[in-house]
Amino acid sequence: MNNIESFKKTLDQEYNFPCEYSFKFIVTNDSKEDVISLLPEAKKNIKISKKGKYVSITLSSIMKSADEIVYIYDEAAKINSIISL
Repeated sequence: MNNIESFKKTLDQEYNFPCEYSFKFIVTNDSKEDVISLLPEAKKNIKISKKGKYVSITLSSIMKSADEIVYIYDEAAKINSIISL
């Protein structure tokens, strides 16, 4: 079983879809809008680092399936210098 399939299986075991899911990312301040555009309607919690170079972003939204969560992570991986937590 590959990592993606294992992750989807874990999501299916841990969550009853549809459900609220929180994505957590760290990016440079200039990539903040790219992350927010992943889920523009999501609840947002944004914290800027002390020196203002990095931003921690939590996006919470109703997800319909594990596939939808994996899709968001795949899209996020395309953002330069992103860290997904």
